[in-house]
Amino acid sequence: LPLCFPQKLWKMLESGKFQSIWWSEGGKCVAINKDLFKVEVLGRGVGQRVFNTRHIKSVIRQLNLYGFTKMQRDIHRSASLPEFLSEEAAASAHSQILYYYNPSFNRAHPWLLETCKRR
Repeated sequence: LPLCFPQKLWKMLESGKFQSIWWSEGGKCVAINKDLFKVEVLGRGVGQRVFNTRHIKSVIRQLNLYGFTKMQRDIHRSASLPEFLSEEAAASAHSQILYYYNPSFNRAHPWLLETCKRR
């Protein structure tokens, strides 16, 4: 039987084969480097594809359909100009990383994966 989307996602995270996707927040969130994910995962040949799409928007749609919510990162700004500029550069690089949370998708509780259903 083919795996459903959350199962494929879990296998990717646990495989250690991908640099574009990883567990974040102690295994409670999924972090995706958008640009690297497009190349590393979605740019694969037909026989090597993980998902049946080449578009990041389709993957995000699947995340939403399975109850994942996008998490915002709180970035505190400094008052001094040099620190502010370096923080802006870091924030720009950080904006390529998407964070998604689902209470039924937790590395410490793999049995909850079965409750991760499509809406």
